[in-house]
Amino acid sequence: MKGLIIASALAMAAFSAPVQAAGCLSGAAVGGVAGHVAGHHGVLGAAAGCAIGHHRAARQARDAAQQNTQQTSPPSRQQ
Repeated sequence: MKGLIIASALAMAAFSAPVQAAGCLSGAAVGGVAGHVAGHHGVLGAAAGCAIGHHRAARQARDAAQQNTQQTSPPSRQQ
């Protein structure tokens, strides 16, 4: 079972684009361990962890980009 989890994680890393992989590998690792402990569902946990990790990384990147645009915009003039 460990071999299948490792192979799945490597396949996801090899075939996904670098932009889309943000958060996926760390989420898959945590999800795989949690799924294995929760009832030998490591692959299912890894898939869910990848999805959650990717979602969190995308949200964090979006928030950082929004914060950068707010900091670089000139202050508005009020009369």
